[in-house]
Amino acid sequence: QVQLVESGGGLVQPGGSLTLSCAASGSIETIYDMGWYRQAPGKQRELVGHITNGGSTRYADSVKGRFIISRDNAKSTAYLQMNSLKSEDTAVYYCTADIVLYSGQRPGWYWGQGTQVTVSS
Repeated sequence: QVQLVESGGGLVQPGGSLTLSCAASGSIETIYDMGWYRQAPGKQRELVGHITNGGSTRYADSVKGRFIISRDNAKSTAYLQMNSLKSEDTAVYYCTADIVLYSGQRPGWYWGQGTQVTVSS
């Protein structure tokens, strides 16, 4: 059993900053890529960015230069630092991870339950 739990969401003013965390737990042997997605009301879920277990990152053009993804492999945790937030960043943010279990199985991407980020004055 594997769980991904996001935290750190909330209400922030335009131009502000917020950092989300995603902690993985359970029968985990290895975590490969971890990623962040978001879904705004009435819109499809979209990629925010990904990070490999070696620390390489890639970002959606809409957040490049404003958001930073990092991870602490010892804590099985990924972070999403969001700066210069805009109203259009308002969404539910989801964490996802490509995980190999102790059993050797690699069932596919696991997802967290999501955390709400609202950017408003």
